[in-house]
Amino acid sequence: MLTSLRIKNFKAWKDTGPIQLAPLTVIFGANSSGKSSLGHLLLALKQTVLSVDRKRPLHLGDENALIDLGTFTECLHNHDLKNELRFKLGWQIPGKRLEIRDPLSHTKFVGDELQLDVTIIADAKEQPRVNRMEYHLRQKDATTLSVAYVRDEKNKLEIRSNQYKLVRNLGRGWPLDEPDKFYRISDQSRARFQNADFLSDFALHTEAALSSVYYLGPLREHPKRIYSWSGETPESVGQKGEFSVAAILAASAQDRKLNRGPKKHQSRFDGFIAQWLKDLGIISSFSVKPVAEGRKEYEVLVKAHPTSSEVKITDVGFGVSQVLPALVQAFYCPPNSTIWMEQPEIHLHPQVQAELADVFISATQARENGKERNVQLIVESHSEHFLNRLQRRVAEGTVSPEDVAVYFCRRAGSAIELEPLRLNVLGEIENWPENFFGDEMADISARTMAAMQHLMKQREEMAER
Repeated sequence: MLTSLRIKNFKAWKDTGPIQLAPLTVIFGANSSGKSSLGHLLLALKQTVLSVDRKRPLHLGDENALIDLGTFTECLHNHDLKNELRFKLGWQIPGKRLEIRDPLSHTKFVGDELQLDVTIIADAKEQPRVNRMEYHLRQKDATTLSVAYVRDEKNKLEIRSNQYKLVRNLGRGWPLDEPDKFYRISDQSRARFQNADFLSDFALHTEAALSSVYYLGPLREHPKRIYSWSGETPESVGQKGEFSVAAILAASAQDRKLNRGPKKHQSRFDGFIAQWLKDLGIISSFSVKPVAEGRKEYEVLVKAHPTSSEVKITDVGFGVSQVLPALVQAFYCPPNSTIWMEQPEIHLHPQVQAELADVFISATQARENGKERNVQLIVESHSEHFLNRLQRRVAEGTVSPEDVAVYFCRRAGSAIELEPLRLNVLGEIENWPENFFGDEMADISARTMAAMQHLMKQREEMAER
């Protein structure tokens, strides 16, 4: 699970400030306020991790990538090549413990969280180049080991650490190489030292954390009358939810069983999703069936009401097909995943928007085959109904305030600010921002004034008669 994020000089962001991420993190804000850029950087980091090109510090994307950010200049704040792109990312260690032991001094360093702090600048060809890379191993909010890969006054790379003494191998005094991608000290550079193998552990943990980030965009694929599935297991539902039905079939074929939290009823994956759709109040029943025995073509059948006829998903309201990817992704992704979702409430009735908060709370608490899933959701939303339900569940004790983080993204002149909202045990936001969901009182006042003017005009007309 990601624990923290800070971004400087990326697109509209001069500096996000420190962002503390919870199991359920929700970001609100006006359109074009920079919310989506936060997720876009994570996608760029993930596709860099997945790239086969180790010498490219940052894979900014193309038509086949997860995200296409254009040129490095376009990524920088104000398109100023003098700016340094900096991001600091922290995450929990799966298994909740990482132990580093120096084979020479036998000193041991232990942590349950890893942080990566990277600064990238433009080179002479306006391409990204890593200028500084730091790892911090932390235990209980204290740093136990820091290692920095930096350039000296002669622009030569060196490794620095106050806690760990790196010892050179004899006869290997040549300069260190440029890092692989943005997070990995190359094998050749590590080989110059007798005790630098632990740096590969840091890189592997970075790859695991970023490979576990999944994204669901705001625009989802239209439903189909027939879906093809030949037995493959998709990594996710896709950015537009295009693999949602394949994911349901794959999870069901693998006999994956989930429940909504400790001591809750356990169900097969397809039945689990169907029950959530029913509880949301969207439909009465949901099933995925082959069009004929032995065929690879499937149809999604639903009932809008218990007494209704069973019809294909294309023949009911659009909301079903739009919420389905959000439901499936929340419970389909592997344990310890982070899911970034944009506007999952699109095309949904206000009541269903509220119920969606219960789905996401459950996703962070769910268990699979008896084990905790530890899934994290970061949700961009415009829904007041979603927030109201979330506040209610905090007040009721269904979810603790520590497991929820709420942010408000807004423009302040040419700058963008990200304000953390303080949610107490009563579910109250203690620092409610001005015009959070628009100026409601102004609308009420204007409506009242218009009604009064209308009545006065009616009275004047009656008096003239």
